[in-house]
Amino acid sequence: MKGKDWLSISDNTVIKVGNKMIKPEKLEETNKEAGTGYLKINWSAKEVSKDLGDIQIENNNTTAGYGGAYWQYFEDLDKIKDDSESPLSLEKELYLNLPDNKLRKITSNTPIKTGDLVTVRLVVRSEAAMDFVHLKDMRASGFEPTDVLSEYKYQDSTGYFQSTRDAATHFFFDSLKKGVYVLEYTVRANNAGRFSNGITLLESMYAPEFSAHTKGIRVEIKN
Repeated sequence: MKGKDWLSISDNTVIKVGNKMIKPEKLEETNKEAGTGYLKINWSAKEVSKDLGDIQIENNNTTAGYGGAYWQYFEDLDKIKDDSESPLSLEKELYLNLPDNKLRKITSNTPIKTGDLVTVRLVVRSEAAMDFVHLKDMRASGFEPTDVLSEYKYQDSTGYFQSTRDAATHFFFDSLKKGVYVLEYTVRANNAGRFSNGITLLESMYAPEFSAHTKGIRVEIKN
């Protein structure tokens, strides 16, 4: 069998962003990776305009090419909106554990006091079977996890490895079948104040374009 030499890269790709033609052979060497044909182009915030949304790429090489365009910026965790447009979607809710073993959904009108036990409920939806999926659930600094040991668990017909860290709890799925899964774990309110509870991220490690995250929320804990 004889295949093609995909590493014999030539700078024959024509890239046009907006009204500007990008010539790969004229890029600075710091933006190119030798031997692979990889290149990266950055625009600062002042350079970004709606014209940059028009991207044209013409591959004149005999080998395949692939790439991507993304907009990267910083935002406060509280202001992040949810994103569930991929085959993966995610919801997060907090519940106050009551003395009669019932749960009350925490809203802006639900007071949380130091010492209260809070149940974190994560609803994961997958429209397709996926392998090696990572779920990262951020935690407010006013909460202390009750599960501090990392271990393999089985809940709602799926198995996963749960690892508790300083600022988040991680869930690692070897395999996630198509369906809806509800995961729960508990934290205890141990500090008074207003805290950012961060966001929760769900991502396929094989295909990072399949990802989702919840919106950012804040919690208030009183003495």
